[in-house]
Amino acid sequence: MSLVPRGSLFDFDHFFDNFRTPAIFSDKEGGHLVPRIEVKEKADQYLISAELPGVKKEDIHVTLDNGVLTLEAESHQEDKEEKDGKIIRQERRYGRFSRSFNLGSDVMDSDINAKFDNGVLTLTIPRHELPPPTSRRIDIS
Repeated sequence: MSLVPRGSLFDFDHFFDNFRTPAIFSDKEGGHLVPRIEVKEKADQYLISAELPGVKKEDIHVTLDNGVLTLEAESHQEDKEEKDGKIIRQERRYGRFSRSFNLGSDVMDSDINAKFDNGVLTLTIPRHELPPPTSRRIDIS
């Protein structure tokens, strides 16, 4: 129970609620949620991990198009009726997001392995050696 009236100068519990977080510290990018991503490049593969708390496996879509890997996901807000009280503050994030990575032409979609465990999506993307460009002299007749 708070003895300080809400909205007063001494209401420290809600003092910082109206300040905006600078964009570099925000979890939003252009109105969309941005998951925390880790990308590792090894000699023979890429490893991408994405934190997706609250997202169901069926709401995650990964595509590879012309060497660009796109990760799309959506988390839904649960609509439930509160019988024993009301929600005073809610800091969970809901929404749709998309991230894209240009991996180049040395990856194939059929080789990508995706695993989703405890809210973390892990993609293992093997790299293939491209044949070196060849050159040959063309005779002119």
